[in-house]
Amino acid sequence: MGCFFSRRRKPAQGGQQQQQAGAGQDAATGEQKAPQYSWDLRAKIDPKDYTFSGLKNETVGRLPGKVAGQQFVIQDCENCKIYIFDHSATITIDDCVNCQIFLGPIKGSVFFRDCKDCKCVVACQQFRTRDCRKLEVFLCCATQPIIESSTGMKFGCFQYYYPELALQFKDAGLSIFNNTWSNIHDFTPVSGENNWGLLPETAVVQDYVPLPSSEELKAVRISTDATKSIIPITRGRRQKNSDESCLAVFFAGDYTTANARKLIDEMTSKGFQLVQTKEVLMKAEDAHRVFQQSASEFIPLLEEGPVVALEFNGDGAVEQCQSTINEVFSGTKVFVSESKASASQDVDNFYNFADMQMGM
Repeated sequence: MGCFFSRRRKPAQGGQQQQQAGAGQDAATGEQKAPQYSWDLRAKIDPKDYTFSGLKNETVGRLPGKVAGQQFVIQDCENCKIYIFDHSATITIDDCVNCQIFLGPIKGSVFFRDCKDCKCVVACQQFRTRDCRKLEVFLCCATQPIIESSTGMKFGCFQYYYPELALQFKDAGLSIFNNTWSNIHDFTPVSGENNWGLLPETAVVQDYVPLPSSEELKAVRISTDATKSIIPITRGRRQKNSDESCLAVFFAGDYTTANARKLIDEMTSKGFQLVQTKEVLMKAEDAHRVFQQSASEFIPLLEEGPVVALEFNGDGAVEQCQSTINEVFSGTKVFVSESKASASQDVDNFYNFADMQMGM
């Protein structure tokens, strides 16, 4: 287990006088008091507060604000329900059997080792398993998830909501639009076998990781309704229903996230499917490659920050996306595919560029 560090405070001004604020005489007794240094006043980090170990048949968790970016360890647990409703630095899960686990946003990696028959909801920068069997995971992962020496793995798109979750994603440095949940890399493939697959499209999070039953954890106002999920639900690598897709790209501004969510709601309510999303920085040369002859119109907007791109699929997706943007987002600059003929190339151009940017 690694070291745990408390957040460093700014040194007080006034040098040693301030640091030894507790030194001097006791007003009541006149006795000399021992000096009290500023580092004695820091909150001590107890590793036991960031570890669940050797538990059986228990429901345990941490409320929002109780982990606050520390690293966490879960090990040797059996038949447990475990909920981390906060952001963390890294999490390792070792030798757990038949557990149901929720892990809030993880700034770095989550690593499952020697686990079996577990059901999980996980949001992270990096996801990895080794020597695991039968894990079912609703995943949000910013980079390509990796499995190694693992079998019977099933993946679905992260879907979860509670009021503190959006800020926790931000604190963990994760974008709700960067989710490669279905793009699994099997480090140790076996010829003729498939060590992983996708959960059914109809899979409901609550059937896999139920809401917590303990009084303490019930205080978290959770919704597993897919339409309220902090992460947009994407099809990922599933078979597309139509040969027509459409690319829409929003540029950085005060309402970028809200606008992207609004367009997703408008399109999915009309039966179109969200295939994939991405938030990424672009340069002028990238714009020429992706936006082709429209590039000059959008290049000045790239300096404001990252773009958010959405791919919708379904017959008539381009026409519907164009009309929705004209009606709902008039006055907002949005790139949208011009025709069905050019749309598939738009999608390929953007996501090939984005994958290179993110080292996929």
